[in-house]
Amino acid sequence: MTGSRSSSDEGIQQELKKSGAIPVHIAIIMDGNGRWAKKRGLPRAAGHTRGVESVRDIVKAASQLGVEYLTLYTFSTENWRRPKDEVSMLMRLLLKSLRDETDELNQNNIKITMIGDLESLPKEVQKELHDACEKTKNNKKMVLNLALSYSGRVEILNAIKNLASSIASKPIAPEEINESIFSKYLMTKNMPDPDLVIRTSGEFRVSNFLLWQIAYSEFYISDVLWPDFRRNHLYEAIKSFQKRERRFGKVSEQIKKRV
Repeated sequence: MTGSRSSSDEGIQQELKKSGAIPVHIAIIMDGNGRWAKKRGLPRAAGHTRGVESVRDIVKAASQLGVEYLTLYTFSTENWRRPKDEVSMLMRLLLKSLRDETDELNQNNIKITMIGDLESLPKEVQKELHDACEKTKNNKKMVLNLALSYSGRVEILNAIKNLASSIASKPIAPEEINESIFSKYLMTKNMPDPDLVIRTSGEFRVSNFLLWQIAYSEFYISDVLWPDFRRNHLYEAIKSFQKRERRFGKVSEQIKKRV
């Protein structure tokens, strides 16, 4: 994922940094691999393989821009319902990507983390994920967070169960339970909520992704299918984000007065 930037790309990045805030946390719903392949008369596997190139470029560009957290919706719990051949291929592709990319991510000071039901993944994949996390655990430049076998609803249910279990051993009055306490039981407890959520392929739905965390995220919908999504599309999403006024329930006058 290394490689020298062109002078024009470096200039675009500098302009982005000057024109407004770079999102601290970007989350991406990577959609459209199958449609990309179908449009070209190719097997779905070709779309998934090409999608890895998009991941590589977006991770590189986000890191260069100073994004601190990048969460990629890599495989949902619903994806297990796909044909077995496709699921097996996706697991092999994930395994290969981890083996091919982890060393370079480590060299670029990028930390790999995961959220989701990791125990449902094949043992070989679990081991590779564990090794990747261990190898990169001390890196500081950016966190690359992979949502694997992930469900937003299941995450919230598990948080409720864990909170209830904690209350059983250390009672907490109901009125003392707030958003801050609840968030500590989520899988993303060590990272801020996403500032920007990007969805590719033109679909307008969240697909069970980070349901608690995206309550105040800005959304950017791109018509581009994920295998064609590259850094220039990421830049457009960030430009759109920089034009937004993030009020968090307040009115414009309050935001301007605070500034």
